[in-house]
Amino acid sequence: MIQRQEYLDTLIRLRDKQLIKVVTGIRRCGKSTLFELFRDYLKADGVAEEQIIAINLEDGDYDAIQTYKQLYDYVKPLLLPGKQMYIFLDEVQRVEEFQKAVDGLYVKKNCDVYITGSNAHLLSGELATLLSGRYVEIKMLPLSFREYVSAHPKDTSIERHYANYKQNSAFPYALEIPNPRDRRLYLQGIFDTIVLKDIVARKKFPDLAMLQSVVRFMFDNVGNLCSTKSIADTMTSAGRKITVHTVENYLSALTDSFVLYKIGRYDVKGKQYLKTGDKYYAADIGLRYALLGTKKADDGHILENVVFLELLRRGKEVYVGKVGNTEVDFIAITPEGEEYYQVAYTVIDAEGKILERELAPLNAIKDHNPKYLLTMDFTPLTSHNGIKQVNVLDWLLGE
Repeated sequence: MIQRQEYLDTLIRLRDKQLIKVVTGIRRCGKSTLFELFRDYLKADGVAEEQIIAINLEDGDYDAIQTYKQLYDYVKPLLLPGKQMYIFLDEVQRVEEFQKAVDGLYVKKNCDVYITGSNAHLLSGELATLLSGRYVEIKMLPLSFREYVSAHPKDTSIERHYANYKQNSAFPYALEIPNPRDRRLYLQGIFDTIVLKDIVARKKFPDLAMLQSVVRFMFDNVGNLCSTKSIADTMTSAGRKITVHTVENYLSALTDSFVLYKIGRYDVKGKQYLKTGDKYYAADIGLRYALLGTKKADDGHILENVVFLELLRRGKEVYVGKVGNTEVDFIAITPEGEEYYQVAYTVIDAEGKILERELAPLNAIKDHNPKYLLTMDFTPLTSHNGIKQVNVLDWLLGE
């Protein structure tokens, strides 16, 4: 079992704080395992078994719990007077108006509440209103490259690790399935569960085949600027007639379920957020390979996808940067300021044209915030007029 130490450390820091701990992320990214690891930590720290209440609402044993009152009435008798209680509710969005039960438990003395969900709507609407200021969200992703490498033999080259990471998936349990065909079936099963249980059943979408076509189109275009109109026009011209409104609904559902991540654009010079020209990235590159097969992918955009997810893991707010008529791949906003990242599979060519092209957007930014060029090239650490060129695999393995 991979420890997911950074997420575990976050829960340990927040233990017994007067906040509801909400862990969100795509299905099978490790949320339930994280809770299991944290419960083991609590027991090792002296917490008795009866002080821990753990309910996975996808477990058939709890099918009778359908409403917030049923959930509250189930948990309340298990609370021990005068004892600190730790309450874990997995996939709590399956319970109607669950936020009322969560709030009712949160306000009780000596109750520390932890919940997970596989849908972004967990923290929208009534929940955000009712629990405003009372929760902290921990955004969980599949394994980072560093976590993936830590679970594999040390004698494998770092390049081979990266190739496997892309194709074999970063979902934790995928590591337990060595056979490629079985692993692909497992990933297909994750996708089918998300589509059928989290999207089609909840949104009542009538055309499953069209939804699957949109997913495949988006996975085939990770890192490309696209609008809902351009997506609809492209799919319609390819024989899959679809309206802009339908595309909007499908993309909203896919981002809500964390299958895709949407990234907007930011005008560096104008210091403003732009309303057009979004990009989308997949939650897991292995899932992309499982759905699209081994068709040739754009290595540069795949690498962008990996870097984007790592920036999210490091707690940064990420945008595409517009710099005049050029574009910087990512602006990462942190409490300390902004950082700029340009990602290229390689910048080595005989005439130096690729390097010149990739540096141009960063050179056009006149502030003194950190600027990085991340590539797969194994070259000594280099600075181009203050822009640090770093091997991306070293960067992914760093803190």
